[in-house]
Amino acid sequence: MVAQGDDVRIIAGGQTLVPLMAMRLARPRLLIDIVRIGELAFIRRDGDAVAIGATTRQCLLERDPIIGADLPLLARVMPFIGHAPTRARGTVGGSLANADPAAEIALVAVTLGATLCYRDGGASAEVSAAEFFIGPMMTALPTTACLTAVRFPVWREPRVGIGFHEVNARRSDFAFAAAAAQLALDENGICRRAAVGIGAVTTVPLRLEGVGEALVGTRCDAPLVHEVVTEALSGIEPLADLHASAAYRRRAAISLAGRAITDAYEAAVNVN
Repeated sequence: MVAQGDDVRIIAGGQTLVPLMAMRLARPRLLIDIVRIGELAFIRRDGDAVAIGATTRQCLLERDPIIGADLPLLARVMPFIGHAPTRARGTVGGSLANADPAAEIALVAVTLGATLCYRDGGASAEVSAAEFFIGPMMTALPTTACLTAVRFPVWREPRVGIGFHEVNARRSDFAFAAAAAQLALDENGICRRAAVGIGAVTTVPLRLEGVGEALVGTRCDAPLVHEVVTEALSGIEPLADLHASAAYRRRAAISLAGRAITDAYEAAVNVN
């Protein structure tokens, strides 16, 4: 969670920022840690959404019954975030505000169309996840603002399935590419709603709107999935660094997205 300006940084535990400071990649002169503000640590149903407070520890999401029942995709990605000690100290808001392109929580937020809530002075405001992330470690959060919560929409269809895959050098390392999918099927196995996203491939997590639209009304057959995902990713500019080339990230994203969609479809088909 970041509110920076005049060399001041708001943190929520510092699990992400402190390592960056150790590597001299961030050098704020003043840190304000809000992790002990109990009012910002919560998980609760809020109408057609689940609201999660910014200082909520990541480890709590792994075993929370509300998350498991209402946000299965978020529950699925949590074990992939760092290591157990990392999740025990890291917060939901801290991960979102840090805006790492490879962050799993950010990927789910964009894929599901979450809304981020913040306070700026005495005023409250909201921004969609798609508009919140504007670049690596960069967000639309005003410099004088503090992230307070995130609201994830809940899908109420009776047959919902999820899928998630990522590739990295070692389990719990930063991903080179990741993909998430959530599908809702009717009683005949026809897709009626689809959300697909990729992370760690571009400067911000992306929801593949065209893929979701193309899957609706189909049984998500493998040839169709490969075709629409390949077409959707043909126009992006993947990241390239010492860990993975742009060409590799594109290939990996196509493969992972296809696998995530297939897993989501099969999971939804098997819902009792």
